[in-house]
Amino acid sequence: MSIEIEYDLTGTATPDYGMFSELGNAAVHAIVVAARANKLTWAQTYRALHQLSEQDQFGEAMDTEVREIVYSRLDYKDEPFYF
Repeated sequence: MSIEIEYDLTGTATPDYGMFSELGNAAVHAIVVAARANKLTWAQTYRALHQLSEQDQFGEAMDTEVREIVYSRLDYKDEPFYF
């Protein structure tokens, strides 16, 4: 799975996902939007976060705080957080 990220420079507020930068929050938000639109499972979304974290500027995408926020925002309560 590949997700391209567009960063909105118009000043629109991006939700806070616990990333270290606005660009990081925008990248995670793109994953959240794609997960919602494509009805991804938590496992699929987790893999997307992992792929993002492999880029130097987004390493914190796999931090527990970021994953918990994404999990909560996508309401994956019926899927186990850890697998």
